[in-house]
Parts: sequence; structure tokens; C-alpha cells
Amino acid sequence: MIIPVILCGGSGTRLWPLSRQAYPKQFLPLVSDDTLLEATVKRALKIEGATLPILLANQEHRFLVAEQIRRSGLKNAPILLEPVGRNTAPAVAAASFYALSKYDDPILMVMPSDHCFKDEDAFVATATAGIPVANQGNMVTFGIVPTGPVTGYGYIKRGQKLSDSTEAFKVEQFVEKPDMATAEAYVSSGEFYWNSGIFMFKAHTYLQELEKFRPEIYSWSSKAFQNGDEDLEFFRLNENAFEACPSDSIDYAVMEHTKKAVVIPLEAGWDDLGGWSALGEYGEKDEHGNVTKGDVILMHSENCYVRSESRLVAALATKDLIIVETPDAVLVADKAEAQEVKSIVKKLKDLGRSEPLTHKKVYRPWGSYETVDISDRFQVKRITVNPGQVLSLQMHHHRAEHWIVVKGTAKITRGEEEILLTEDQSTYIPLGVTHRLENPGVIPLELIEVQTGSYLGEDDIVRFEDVYGRKSDG
Repeated sequence: MIIPVILCGGSGTRLWPLSRQAYPKQFLPLVSDDTLLEATVKRALKIEGATLPILLANQEHRFLVAEQIRRSGLKNAPILLEPVGRNTAPAVAAASFYALSKYDDPILMVMPSDHCFKDEDAFVATATAGIPVANQGNMVTFGIVPTGPVTGYGYIKRGQKLSDSTEAFKVEQFVEKPDMATAEAYVSSGEFYWNSGIFMFKAHTYLQELEKFRPEIYSWSSKAFQNGDEDLEFFRLNENAFEACPSDSIDYAVMEHTKKAVVIPLEAGWDDLGGWSALGEYGEKDEHGNVTKGDVILMHSENCYVRSESRLVAALATKDLIIVETPDAVLVADKAEAQEVKSIVKKLKDLGRSEPLTHKKVYRPWGSYETVDISDRFQVKRITVNPGQVLSLQMHHHRAEHWIVVKGTAKITRGEEEILLTEDQSTYIPLGVTHRLENPGVIPLELIEVQTGSYLGEDDIVRFEDVYGRKSDG
């Protein structure tokens, strides 16, 4: 049995403004109609003997993960919630404890949720070839066969071959990100691979080695699991124990110390989509080397990546540029400096701006809302409620709300009343009145909400009941 363990954390700041803290790149359809997470799940399930994955997510993204797993056609896939980020070693330890509570020492296939492969058949074949190696008690890492010298990745040096019958090698050394001259020497030697962060090992083997080399991580991860709680479709790791756990990666905590580390070369068109330049390799290029997405017109332009999410983008006489448009932000960058987008994100955070954190369209477990207009004492939102979903029973201290249904049917609780509204009908929710919105229909409910009052922040919500277990805003 193979259990994929899919790591859903990360903020993807290098792909801003499309990737935001509340909606990072793994939840976006960047290279196909599937999001990166959906594609990862489907890819993992192609591995011989693979069963339902275990997903590791932070609490902020729990409903995004759940919704995308449902869209992938899976039911009852466990989603473990990390109360705080503690890197990969504690996260995979928690997944290992969880797996061992359900199965008899399964093999875990650990992979990030934001990678992509141009040759998925090659990925599946290589992963399948790792199963007997992991079954022998080895801790397998998959080393990407480098296509050239790159300074942005760590490297793995292979040692002695395990046997003539397998393309698996003892790991001789993990090395940090090199300078260019060193990277060139690594690649020309043929003995080094890029460190992919993809692993395969038995759950018990990982925990045994973790306890040997980082007993404090083992101990606190065990307590976080043992004292965790089931919550709807999620498993919440214990907050106090997980917060006390040291933060470290699998590489530093275990793989660099264990004598069981083995590397298997992986050549499948891998990319971690670490920036906009990488994404340009996944679109169809025109005769001038440009890649476009969305409503884009280019004239006399060369080697550009231009993406429009909401409106026409026109570029004239541009060269080697990244241009990305979203409803609330536009990025223009030289391709050679595309990795420095993270510096823009940091500056925006320092300025207290919302653009690094959320999109104009904000996703909730019941659907989404988008701000259409806002001023000091009013705000207009477009709200979409998915079929069968219901918002919390709540009230506001500082604002009143007007709701106009434009599509579907709304079941509304307003104080002691319960009313049903259809298209072109409206209602008014006075300040301080308890209310709830529900979509009882089979098509999405869309309505326009006009808020008026002295304070319009999302934290002006007092919840009395919530089917999603939320207590604060959201």
C-alpha cells in the first residue's frame, strides 16, 4: 500500500499578484484546467498501489483543500491541519503517526502540492520503481536529473549503486544551493541531482530515524497527533504540542544524517514553478516567443509572458517582460529580475497593504464574495453561495445590509422570520438583527449586498452558529 502525503503549505510569493497568502499557487490552475493541487492528487493516484492521500494544510486553507479534493472526485481523504507552520519534518511525522493508526506500516510518498511534470508517465514509472527500494527499509529521495547548472536548487550527490537491478544509489552528500561555477561542475560530473523535496519511505522507518536524530521533533509531533481532534472532515493537530515542536525540514532533520538515504534519478520534465519565467515554458509560444493567457493583444513584442485575468491587456514594442494583470494589481517586470517579485511582496506587507494577502475575490467554505465598490460608509459586494451551502447565523454591531437576489433562490433567516427570495427580490437586514443566508437550490445563488454603517470590516461579525466550525471572521 502506498499513501501519498501531499504537503499543501507555502505562499508562493514569487507568483504574485496571482498567488496570494490566502490563495497561494497550489490552489491555482496555472498550467492546465486543474489546479496544481488537483493535478498532484491525480498524479499520485496513478502510482501502483496508491490509496487515498493524506493532506497536510494550514488552518487558513482548510476549506480550499477540502473543496479541491472533492472536485478531484475523492471522498474521505484525511486532511491534517497544522495550527502553525513547522516545516516538513514535523508535518510528515504527524502524517506518519496518522497512517500507522489506520494501516500496518504503509509506504508514504511525500510530495509538495505545487510541482508539475511534463512527462507524468515517467514520473509514475520512477515512483513505482521506488516501491521495492522503500520496502527494503531505505529512505528514498527522488533526485531531478539536471537540465543545466542552476543556483536556485540544493543538490544531491549520488554514491554507490545499490544493485545492478535498480537505478538507486546511496546518497553520498546533500549540498546547499551553489554558486554558478560550482553548479556547472556538479552538472558536468554527472553525479549530482537537483533536490526535489519528494520522498518515499515506510512510515515506521521515518519515525524511527526521526526519533534517533531529532527526538524532540518526534516527541512533540507524537503529542500533537495523540491529542488531536476530529473536526468535520479535518483532523486538527493539538495546537500547544505542535507550537512547541521545533521547526525543521526532512532533509536537515533526517536525510542528511541517516545511513538509509537513497536517491533515485527522476527525469520527467519537473518544475517547481518558482517564478513567472518558469511559467512561460508551459504556454504555447507565438512566432516571436511570446506566451499569452487571457485577453491579450501584443504588437512588435518579443519573448514576453503576458497574462490577463479580468480585462484587456495591450502591449506595444515590449521585450523580455513579465506582465500579469489581476482585478486589483498589475505586475510588470523584466524577465531577468522576475525572482525579485518577492521583494515587491515584502514592501507591500511593510506598507500594510492587503494585496499580498487576499484577492479582490475572497473564497469562503460556502462560496465567495467580491468587493465591487467601497467608500467610508458603504460597501457593495457580489456574493456567490454554492448549492446546499449556508452561512453562519450572525449579527453585526456597526452595519446594516441590503440583499438583492440576481440569480437562484435564497433562504433567509432575519430575526424570528424565515423568508424565501428569488431573482429580482430583495430584503433589508437592520443593524443588530440576527440573520443567516442559505442556498437551498441546485444552482449557485448570486446576490448583491450593499452594506451601510460606521464600520465595514470583516471582523464585525458575531457568530451564534456555524456549520464550518468558525468562530472569528471568515
